[in-house]
Amino acid sequence: MNSDRVHAVRTIDASAARIFALLADPHSHPALAGAEDVVEVVDVTDVPLRLGSEFQMRMRRGGVPYTTTSVVVAYVENQTIAWRTTMLGGLLGGRVWRYDLEVVPAGTIVTETWDVSEDRQRWLLRRGSLAETTQRQMTRSLDRLAGLLARR
Repeated sequence: MNSDRVHAVRTIDASAARIFALLADPHSHPALAGAEDVVEVVDVTDVPLRLGSEFQMRMRRGGVPYTTTSVVVAYVENQTIAWRTTMLGGLLGGRVWRYDLEVVPAGTIVTETWDVSEDRQRWLLRRGSLAETTQRQMTRSLDRLAGLLARR
């Protein structure tokens, strides 16, 4: 991984408002997770999310359960939402998941970004094939987002 950021991009045939509504509702995240590791929302302060909102998610990776805490760190309605995710009271993590929406004639360009520049395990996350794996999972997440919107 040559950068602290990985991106996935997809044009979705839906309005930015419809896409943003799903992203700003943590209850929809299990259906969107390309890694299939998000189990359920444990706690959330606001739905829809807004700047400063906190939410906890029950996760499972490789059969191992754990809980994450996320705080919304960027928010421009129908345009940008991002949250910083940590574990164990902030001892682990700090990566940011960000979604930027751009309206175009064909729908909305959605850019998902995984940013580890402030993650406590940055040095570890930048090693090996994790970036490539994460990018594939993010592409799958955007495919799921498009599919979910097509069925609504």
